[in-house]
Amino acid sequence: MQDSKATLFGAPIGDLGWFASLLIGAAAAFSAFFLATFLGIVGILIFNAETHRTVDLALSYRRGGVVVGITVLLLAWGYLGTLWVRRITRKS
Repeated sequence: MQDSKATLFGAPIGDLGWFASLLIGAAAAFSAFFLATFLGIVGILIFNAETHRTVDLALSYRRGGVVVGITVLLLAWGYLGTLWVRRITRKS
């Protein structure tokens, strides 16, 4: 029987320590924040160009980037924390 380990794109994330899990979760949230902010800015620029209105670009940060970043941070830390706790309790 094959041992199933958690992997992400071939990298074993089930073997990370607690600090590495925190770093990976924060890096995922950082990336998601900037991607959501970028897509929000592009969307607002297209909307402003098509409707000839002026929507504040700060909305892409407040309503898009921050919300997505915090959501991804909590989800990543929850998932990676669960993997870490499972690994620690399995060894005991």
